[in-house]
Amino acid sequence: MKKILVSWTDIESQTQEILRQLHRDQWRPDYVVGLTRGGLVPANLISQYLDVPMETLKVSLRDSDTGPESKPWMAEDAFGYVPNSSDVSSPAGRKKILIVDDINDSGATLSWIRQDWQSSCFPDDPRWKEEIWHRNVRVAVLIDNSASKFDVDYAGTEINKIENPEWIVFPWENWWAR
Repeated sequence: MKKILVSWTDIESQTQEILRQLHRDQWRPDYVVGLTRGGLVPANLISQYLDVPMETLKVSLRDSDTGPESKPWMAEDAFGYVPNSSDVSSPAGRKKILIVDDINDSGATLSWIRQDWQSSCFPDDPRWKEEIWHRNVRVAVLIDNSASKFDVDYAGTEINKIENPEWIVFPWENWWAR
């Protein structure tokens, strides 16, 4: 399989493209969620540029002994959960959350987050599909594989791994061996 080495300049350009798309949509998150490990660098760049807080979420489906991390409070922020109220969701209380990762490869990681957040906070409520995903919760990746089963909102660049099977190597991976 062909390896594609992504440079730090590429990372900056891809992050700038995501920021241009956010600006074009006139959408600004209340906070950014960087997925460990690959999403931390671009999430930090976006967080710093927009001057909004950054949180982290560990969802490693491939390289982890402990499994993915669930943070139900993020789902409650997205949903606008109002405790002790007849209407448990307030649109005014919903946080805008940008989830950031390095690559949307198969879509498994991002699909896991969507399922986890929804299952932890009123899973059968239709507002998840109708009002929250892609409105209050959006996803940005540096590289989007168009063959993925998950549709992201923002991407720095797009590839198609079915047409061109490539292994993407980011500058924070094996930087000591380059």
